[in-house]
Amino acid sequence: MRTRFDSLTTAHLADGCLRAGVPVRCAPAGMRPVAGGRLAGRVAPARHAGSVDVFLEAYELADPGDVLVVDNGGRLDESCVGDLAVLEARAAGLSGVVVWGLHRDTADVREIGLPVFSLGPLPTGPLRLEPRPHGALESARVGEWTLTRDDAAFGDEDGVLFVPVARVAEVLDLAEAVRDTERRQADGIRAGETLRGQLRFAQYLERRAAEPGWTLRDHLRAVGGAIEV
Repeated sequence: MRTRFDSLTTAHLADGCLRAGVPVRCAPAGMRPVAGGRLAGRVAPARHAGSVDVFLEAYELADPGDVLVVDNGGRLDESCVGDLAVLEARAAGLSGVVVWGLHRDTADVREIGLPVFSLGPLPTGPLRLEPRPHGALESARVGEWTLTRDDAAFGDEDGVLFVPVARVAEVLDLAEAVRDTERRQADGIRAGETLRGQLRFAQYLERRAAEPGWTLRDHLRAVGGAIEV
């Protein structure tokens, strides 16, 4: 999973999901890399209630290469992950951390180097201590999506995307096909062949005039192009 993702982007995977009929589950647009920039691995969920103990327990249950996905409800009034939690994640062999909330200790987190994604930094840590919710290590919510260990997380400069583990190989296959087609098209543009020419865009306009319901996506599927899925 991680090796194949090295030559892909989350944009490729999103297109692969569309082609596979897999729901495209992106973290909200505010999710950005703090350190590392790229991650891929199975989700290790943890719902935060004010104490770091849920992270430490998640590390006990995680397998090497997993991604800690922290659900702090998207709160913007406290951070819930800092340098020690990230350092311990690295020591446990995790491949990254995704926080539906805020982080702190930014300079130290960057120095640790483990990929971390969050909604941003804030100096203060947790402001409350609540009872741990039922199933705190079974699922975590990020935006509108509920993730479990049956999901995988992928992250890069464009954000974070979640794919069912059972569909990862299929989505990667399709994402690689999209990547290869787009690279050929980019090479063609650099060599002086316009994208319109490669996609036979004039032919599309002619058919659309005769058949108003004929879409660019219909046309691209017919000619084997890639710019929309």
